[in-house]
Amino acid sequence: MHGGYVFKVDRPMKLNFFKDYSLLLAGAVVQALCMVLFLVPGQIAAGGVSGTAQIINHYTGLPIGTMILIGNIPLFIVGWKFLGGRRFLMRTIFTVVAYSMLLDALTPFFPKDGLTHDPFLNALYGGIIGGIGVGLVMRAQGTSGGTDILARFFFQRYAIPVSQSYMMTDAVIALTAGLVFSWQLALYSVVSLYVSGLAAELTMEGSRVVRAATIITDKPDEVAQKIMSDLQRGVTSWQGTGMYSGNAKQILLCVVSRSEISQVKTIVHEADPNAFVVIGQVNEVLGEGFKPLKEK
Repeated sequence: MHGGYVFKVDRPMKLNFFKDYSLLLAGAVVQALCMVLFLVPGQIAAGGVSGTAQIINHYTGLPIGTMILIGNIPLFIVGWKFLGGRRFLMRTIFTVVAYSMLLDALTPFFPKDGLTHDPFLNALYGGIIGGIGVGLVMRAQGTSGGTDILARFFFQRYAIPVSQSYMMTDAVIALTAGLVFSWQLALYSVVSLYVSGLAAELTMEGSRVVRAATIITDKPDEVAQKIMSDLQRGVTSWQGTGMYSGNAKQILLCVVSRSEISQVKTIVHEADPNAFVVIGQVNEVLGEGFKPLKEK
C-alpha cells in the first residue's frame, strides 16, 4: 500500500510468471543432464558457448558450467545494449545461471565416463535430450544464451539470417572439436546438433503443428458442406481465376489436425476428382476450434 493505493498483481499474471520460470528451470536441468550424461563424457561438442567450454575444459580442467557463465557475460552486455527487451534478457540470464550452476553441481554425482562409450548413442541421446531442454526454454520465451543472443544481434545489426549465424558458429565449434578430440567425434557432433534442432522444434511447437488444405474445385459447395458436416471444421472460400484457362475458380481453405488430413483428401476426391489440392504444414493456429487467440 502506498499513498492510499493498493497495488495488486493479477492472478493470471502470477500463474504465467510461475509457469514460464518453471519451464526455464526445467529446461536448464534437462540441458545440464544432457551435458553430464552424454556430451561431455562422449567428447561430443555442443554448439556455441557450451562447446567452447568443453574444448577449454579438455586442456585446462576448469569447470564447464563456470566457463559457460563467464563466456555469456559479454553476450549479456551485447543483448542488453543492442537487443533491448528486459523481459527477454532477464529470462536468458536466469536460464544461463541455472544451467551453469546445475552443470557444475551435478557433475560429481554422475559417472565420469557417462552412461555409454558408444559415440553414436552419446550423439543421439545428447541431441534429443539437449533439444528438449532448449525447446522448454524457448516455450517460456527465453533462450539459453550464447549463440542465441549472437544470432539475434547479427540479424538486427547486419541483417544476417539467424540460420546462417547458427551455421557459422556451430561450424567453427565443430571444426575446433575435430582438431581437439577427433574428426570422427566432430562428425558425431554435427549429427547431435541436427538432432537437437529437431527435438527443440518439436518440443517448442508440440501438438500445435497442424495441416492447412487449399482446395481449388468446381464443386465448392459439396466439398465445403462435407468437410463441415463430417469433420466439424470451418471452411473459408474466395474467388480466383485460372491464369492458363481464364476460368473462374472457387478456392477453399480449411485447417485440420494431422490425423484428419486423409479424410479431407477422401472427401475432395469423392466430390470432385478433378480438384487441385495443396496441403501445407502450419506451426500454430489461433482461433475457434484450436488454441484461443488470447490465453486466459
